[in-house]
Amino acid sequence: QVQLVESGGGLVQPGGSLRLSCTASGRTFSNYAMAWFRQAAGKEREFVAYISGSGGSESYAAFVKGRFTISRDNGMNTVYLRMNSLKPEDTAVYYCAAGQAGVVEADEYDYWGQGAQVTVSS
Repeated sequence: QVQLVESGGGLVQPGGSLRLSCTASGRTFSNYAMAWFRQAAGKEREFVAYISGSGGSESYAAFVKGRFTISRDNGMNTVYLRMNSLKPEDTAVYYCAAGQAGVVEADEYDYWGQGAQVTVSS
């Protein structure tokens, strides 16, 4: 079992920045690819970014490329999502997930955090 706990969400103005953190406990963190997904009210959950277990490979959804950066610190069992140039349409609950491979399909991830609310509004 892997337990994931997100932190760092909140309210930010358009154009602002936030950094989300997701700390894992349980099995060896570096064995897992980690991803961030988000779900806005009334919409389907969507892929945001993933990073391989070693941190050597990353992938992003087109709508966040150039604005968001995923990173991980295996010594701290933590994955991060740095979000810059935030837009109102980035408002959503953000979830971290752990799985065997870095992919965009949510069903391929075995463990999920509880979610962190990010609200972008003036």
